Amino acid sequence: MIRLGGAIVEAIVMEFGALELLKRVSDPLWFQGFSNVLGYDWDSSGSTTVTSGVLKTVLSRKDVGVYACGGKGALSRKTPDEIENIVETRRLDADPDKLVYLSRICAKVDNSMIQAGYQLYHHVFFFDKNGNWAVVQQGMNPRLKWARRYHWLSDGLKSLVEEPHSGIIGVSKHENVLNLTARESRANRDVSLELVNEPPYRLRRYLKTVDEASSETLLKWMPGGVEPPAYRVVLERKVNWRALEEAYELKPRSYEELLSVRGVGPGTLRALSLVAEIVFDATPSWSDPIKFSFAFGGKDGVPYPVNRRRMDRVIGMLEDVLAKARLGEKDRMQALRNLKSLAERLG
Repeated sequence: MIRLGGAIVEAIVMEFGALELLKRVSDPLWFQGFSNVLGYDWDSSGSTTVTSGVLKTVLSRKDVGVYACGGKGALSRKTPDEIENIVETRRLDADPDKLVYLSRICAKVDNSMIQAGYQLYHHVFFFDKNGNWAVVQQGMNPRLKWARRYHWLSDGLKSLVEEPHSGIIGVSKHENVLNLTARESRANRDVSLELVNEPPYRLRRYLKTVDEASSETLLKWMPGGVEPPAYRVVLERKVNWRALEEAYELKPRSYEELLSVRGVGPGTLRALSLVAEIVFDATPSWSDPIKFSFAFGGKDGVPYPVNRRRMDRVIGMLEDVLAKARLGEKDRMQALRNLKSLAERLG
């Protein structure tokens, strides 16, 4: 897998440049096709961890001007140190502090702003010498035992907190997902920011008014088995009041600045969002932002539709790269057979 992956990566960078590799890694369908070509033909959570591991190994051995940091579990927490080390040892002009910040904020967005029950456990940050970057990270829903992969790309990115993804792929959409990254949640984010710039005791006071809302209004906010008014008590316990005190002192000027405050996590954002809706009528989006789902091979064995035109384009890209890759005939033929198998399964 490493030999084949290395040949493909080298061919892409030589033919199209470093940014093109970042673009393709940030495409969920290309990433999935690449995983299949490498021989990982079971579309599950392992596709992300194994394929990312191959890419990280390849990029550490081949000096193509693209670098990868992080990984699964404990490795993900080493991302900041790895970024700083690469910038220093490779003598890059990139700002390591900025790259570390981007790595952290991307993880925070997917852990806290999209509340679909997925906890991140895998994070890989890719970047080139010019400061372009991409992120591939994955969360697991422990109740469903389903994984969801999030893709980011700096090129063309307008906001880190509003619809920032190049794609999200998983098993299926969920209902009633609090999606604070949606454009429709902008007013809710604005009110939440205003609430943070008030003394935290006021948020406690506002939370008490939740009891006055109807059960029907609160239904989608409720975790399993919790009914109002008990939910207000549960919600208050999940708020990081110390982090809110710090945010009040810092006076964040944007939602991104609020998100970057240590300790401001999903429970705190949910409480702010709830008050913004119930008290100030600023409704957030409840639409799951997932864009792609597996067409075959998922752990539950249930097929979902696939964008055939886009997958055909992905397969064509990989065929073209394989033709240009420095591979022996045996390796090239095996990779092409994997592609042919992928195309047949999609057909």
